[in-house]
Order: sequence, then C-alpha cells, then structure tokens
Amino acid sequence: MCRPAVHAARAHCGSRWGASRPFSDFTHHHVPGYSHSSGMGVRRPLRFLAWKLQLDEEQVKQVATILDQLKIERAQAEVDDRRAVSLLAEAAEGETYDRAKADEAAALRTKSAQLVQRKVVESLERLHALLHPEQRERLAYLLRTGTLAM
Repeated sequence: MCRPAVHAARAHCGSRWGASRPFSDFTHHHVPGYSHSSGMGVRRPLRFLAWKLQLDEEQVKQVATILDQLKIERAQAEVDDRRAVSLLAEAAEGETYDRAKADEAAALRTKSAQLVQRKVVESLERLHALLHPEQRERLAYLLRTGTLAM
C-alpha cells in the first residue's frame, strides 16, 4: 500500500492500474470518480464509464447525451423538492394546519420521484442498446457491486 506522500508522486503505486491504462492518475485506493453522493453514484460518470466500459468515441458521445438528460431530470427533481419543502413550510406556518398544501407537497415529491425513476430506466435501456455484450456485462457488474448507482 502506498504512503500518501509517495502516492501523489507515482501514478500506479505498483497496483493493477498501469501507466498504459486510461486515467492512470487514479490508483487502486480510489475508484475513479466514485462518490457516495446522489445521482449516478459517481462524480464524473462519463469519464468513469468510458474507462470502465472501454467505450469508443461514438459511444462516449452517446453516453454523454444520455447522462446529460438524466442530470437534467435529477436537477428538476431537486427544484421540485425545494418547492415541496416550501409547501410544507406554508402548511405548518398558519394558525391552522393546511392539509391541502401538505398533500400537494407529497404529491409533487411522488410525481418527481416517478419521473426520475422513469428516466433512469429509459437511460439504462439506451445504454444497453449502444453497448457491446462484454460492455453490458461490465455495466451489470458495476451496478451489482454498487460501484455505479443509478
């Protein structure tokens, strides 16, 4: 295992990630782009998928479009969530509890979550269509192991 001071100086630290591999500045200590944040489960999902699935240039372009559309849907869900929180606050602030506003907030959150999940399913279908069989196997492995979260 590499020490932090040495780690920065050497790209591969004797790991399986040799210098000839794409994105060799990452090591076995860090899965490229991996994050526990929401979204695709990676900070740089396009670069990560291009590397892990060995995508060609045309596939990278198509995956970029798929991920961009998914990102837009997730951003809209965040806007909807802020609106729902505002509605809940309004429901609670009055002299009497406004059940209609609280129900509206709940419905907004439900609808938004359904739209995001529908976009996830659609995105995965589009990914499946453009990948070769061995790439699909790698994608399935990333999903199963939790390395990639959709």
